[in-house]
Amino acid sequence: MLSYAMQIRKLDLKELDTAWSVVKQLRVHLDYDEFEDLIYEMRSREYTMFGIFEKEKLITYAGVVIQTNLYHKRHLFVDELVSDAVYRSRGYGEMMLEYLVDYAKMGMCERIVLSSGLQREDAHRFYEKEGFEKKSFVFVKEIL
Repeated sequence: MLSYAMQIRKLDLKELDTAWSVVKQLRVHLDYDEFEDLIYEMRSREYTMFGIFEKEKLITYAGVVIQTNLYHKRHLFVDELVSDAVYRSRGYGEMMLEYLVDYAKMGMCERIVLSSGLQREDAHRFYEKEGFEKKSFVFVKEIL
């Protein structure tokens, strides 16, 4: 499925404008300055950005971190996974997840973990189709 003009690769900090072109479709509550500040802050926890590119066009973005906790042990946490709206339902999300499985294995992870908003039913169906199971709820309490 990967054409000669397509590649999956890490993005570097010089490509934040490119990343933003797709991330803003998922993180609609952020503006670019907040996005940039948060990316720089998340680098301290080894946040890694990946993209599927067709020539120079970013099609799918994933932001991930390898972490360890008592519940999931060593795992790859997917903070963001989003395809440009023009390219959705064309297999790019599955392609990125396959790549992330390999990345997680190389990182000695036992599993891949992510959370998804309650209203994102299409995303839930996609993740279930890709073999993810609902295992817990995420509870959030606003304090500011």
